[in-house]
Amino acid sequence: MAEGRLMIVEDDQDISNMLRIYFQSQNYEVTVAQRGEDALEMCRQQLPHLIILDIMLPDMDGYDVCRHMRGSLRTSHIPIIFLTQKDERSDKIQGLELGADDYITKPFDLEELKLRVKNAMTRAQYESLTNATTGLPSGRLIEDQLRQLMRRDDWGIIYTGIQGFGDFKDEYGFVAGEEVLRFTAMVMGRAVDSAGTSNDFIGHIGGDDFIIITTKDSAEPTIQDLEQRFDAEIGTHYDWKARQEGNLMSLAIGVITADDGPFYDIREITEAASSVRRQK
Repeated sequence: MAEGRLMIVEDDQDISNMLRIYFQSQNYEVTVAQRGEDALEMCRQQLPHLIILDIMLPDMDGYDVCRHMRGSLRTSHIPIIFLTQKDERSDKIQGLELGADDYITKPFDLEELKLRVKNAMTRAQYESLTNATTGLPSGRLIEDQLRQLMRRDDWGIIYTGIQGFGDFKDEYGFVAGEEVLRFTAMVMGRAVDSAGTSNDFIGHIGGDDFIIITTKDSAEPTIQDLEQRFDAEIGTHYDWKARQEGNLMSLAIGVITADDGPFYDIREITEAASSVRRQK
């Protein structure tokens, strides 16, 4: 099992290749982006567990990339380590003020960088900030978002599980099950990009349970888009015989909105959403 997913945002190919090869040898999944816009787009496709980010990039500086990440509910939880030649105290302070988790100057020691990466990822998971499989927010981050709903009257919650996931994992194994969870996180992100709003939140509650926090008006279009994408692609996780038989996993989805209230605490909201899903 991989240690986690790293994204390296670095336009110097010698450095990015060195980091990619090194961290792959340490059992990490590694993606590389040479431009800030590429990094932001790749995060929309699959969330990394941590980002190693250069400041001097050809299209936008790393500070702007960090600012975009911290300003989006989808990516605000991802640990960011700046790795840069900018070694002035003011540069470091600016990076940390933007919400970076660490700041390392070049030249750097690979073993030290590896330890800082491991510590930042462990800290995020220990504090129940992210799910180790999907990289999505979990635990306290989901609770924080639900508490904020109490001050709004336009929200909608999509509570999602995967029907048949247990049987699939029994048949195909743990690793295949992990891939299905990552696939589900990916299609949820695409559905939100297509039919939701820029402020929508996606969380992984645990197991095969996920949550999308959106608006009342966006809930149904997002569900339709999500179901269509999931049903169209889930067959790729099965063998040929199972695809022919057609008994594949599907989504169990419940939706509630502020109109279903009043709700007085987040436990009432989650119980109502779970109950609606069980009735479908």
